[in-house]
Amino acid sequence: MKKRMTILTLLLAGSITFGAMGMSSVQAAQTGAQPAVQGTAQPGGQVTAGVTEALAEMLVENEVLSIAGRVAEEADTLMDAAKERKLAAEEAAEVEAHEVPVVESEFADIAIAQVNNYVNVRSEPNTESEILGKLYDDCAATVLEATEDGWYKVESGNVTGYVKAEYVVVGDEELARTVGTRLATVNTTTLFVRTEPTTEAKVLTMLPDGDDVVVTDESTEGWAKVSTEDGDGYVSLEYVGLSTEYNYAESREEEEARLAREAAEREAAARAAEEARRAREAEEAAKRAREAEQAAKSAQQSAAGGGSSSSGSTGGGSSSSANAGSSGSSGNAGSGSPSSVSNGQAVVNYAMQFLGNPYVYGGNSLTNGTDCSGFVKGVYAAFGINLPRTSAEQRHAGYGVSLSDIQPGDLVCYSGHIGIYTGNNTIIHASNERTGITLTSPVTYRQVLAVRRIF
Repeated sequence: MKKRMTILTLLLAGSITFGAMGMSSVQAAQTGAQPAVQGTAQPGGQVTAGVTEALAEMLVENEVLSIAGRVAEEADTLMDAAKERKLAAEEAAEVEAHEVPVVESEFADIAIAQVNNYVNVRSEPNTESEILGKLYDDCAATVLEATEDGWYKVESGNVTGYVKAEYVVVGDEELARTVGTRLATVNTTTLFVRTEPTTEAKVLTMLPDGDDVVVTDESTEGWAKVSTEDGDGYVSLEYVGLSTEYNYAESREEEEARLAREAAEREAAARAAEEARRAREAEEAAKRAREAEQAAKSAQQSAAGGGSSSSGSTGGGSSSSANAGSSGSSGNAGSGSPSSVSNGQAVVNYAMQFLGNPYVYGGNSLTNGTDCSGFVKGVYAAFGINLPRTSAEQRHAGYGVSLSDIQPGDLVCYSGHIGIYTGNNTIIHASNERTGITLTSPVTYRQVLAVRRIF
């Protein structure tokens, strides 16, 4: 109130002009210096000086208040801006949390059958619907959706349908890894498998583009430990793709085809056994006939007291003729004609002639050098069968049979390797540079991934 009265007094008195004082008084007031008063001898000078001093004080105070106000306003503005930035950051984080997908395990939607034998895959989620196939114990399926009444819609192999949820386990990574086979598939022209997880380590072996090997460990960053014919080694994850291979459901059509093949194989085996029995009987009868003939000749010679030279000559000729016939028969049986051996055995017989020939990575010559898959491809090519080139592709050729049902000529598939079963728990294969094409027993000297029958 005092300040307001002072200003009113100044205005009524009209005793001050800013033109006379200029800006000096104001500047002095702003700097806090004593304002200069001109003409102290002028009438009313004391009043003028007092008023001027009061005005200067007021201006200073007003300026300070103005600055404080601006500072406060700027502080409020900064606080508001900080609040806005914080709010924007919180909103962005919330949006990001909702928009960025959560990366789930690759096993999250994998269902593994846990049953005594198999669970039916049906066309609808009820036990009255059509059976489309069978999901056997430890076989895998991908869950497409879940129903409210305890069923899963799944896809497994060539079968898509519904299974009861109580017969499968979903999202169990440990179980999925146990029943599946973890594979590293080569995606470069030639991949070096090294003895240690570093590019400076020694090269253990090489793998071609498209081939795959079993992964035994993934704990080293950027590398996978794999199983090869030459032992365990490491491959860079930069040059392979990782996947898990499972056994899948069997459709009704596949089951019917399998049962038909098995029936045909049993019939073929029965025919072969019958032919072998007849051959043995014929051989035994021929042997008995030869023995009887020899005994008769011996008796004739004894009765004749040695016989004449003509008789001896005739007997000798007869014996020679009989022996020639016997030898010819024995020779045919020993070599085996195409009609007397199975196609698989014929494959084995053909492959055996290349024993000892060299192993050459990427080679295709059965005589001058080949690798494991080149050997298998070359042998089967002689029978008009065009197999794929890599062992990974050959692992899916023909049709699968169990290890307990293996027959000569079947393909035995390993991690990054393949051979031909010869019988007697043995395979013939192009093993490595040290051994070349060789025989190895037992078949399970390494983990068998699959057995495939071509014929």
